[in-house]
Amino acid sequence: MALEFKPAVVDECRKIISRYPQPRSAVLPLLYVAQREFGYVPKEAEALVADLLELPPADVAGVVSFYTMFHRQPVGKYVVQVCRTLSCAIMGGDNLADHLQKKLGIGPGETTPDGKFTLKWVECLASCGTAPVVQINDDYHENLTIQELDRLLDSLR
Repeated sequence: MALEFKPAVVDECRKIISRYPQPRSAVLPLLYVAQREFGYVPKEAEALVADLLELPPADVAGVVSFYTMFHRQPVGKYVVQVCRTLSCAIMGGDNLADHLQKKLGIGPGETTPDGKFTLKWVECLASCGTAPVVQINDDYHENLTIQELDRLLDSLR
């Protein structure tokens, strides 16, 4: 069965598009809608967004692949993104990354067997002054230590 937006979602998307002088400017909000609806943004959802915006599918795929907030495969309830750029690495981000792999028993791009956590490495969370930074779903956790990270993860179990 082909993936489709429900009629109410199509209406929502059309309202979003109408807010922009150039329809292509609505690509990010429409991708958020797609991810909300499907839990991630599969290729079929990219095509749905491209059709609504009258864009080549490659244009939408390029946006999805560029931004870390869009998931191209199913993810866990909590998406744990670890900043791996220089500022975070200098401040202990690599230690956090190693610890997370051991604690969760998964590597980057993997999800725990219970479906709770997905681990991702990201290039920058734009919070260099508060390194090391981990983003869990939409929330930043800054100046993290391993002990604080353990407390945070335990509270999510």
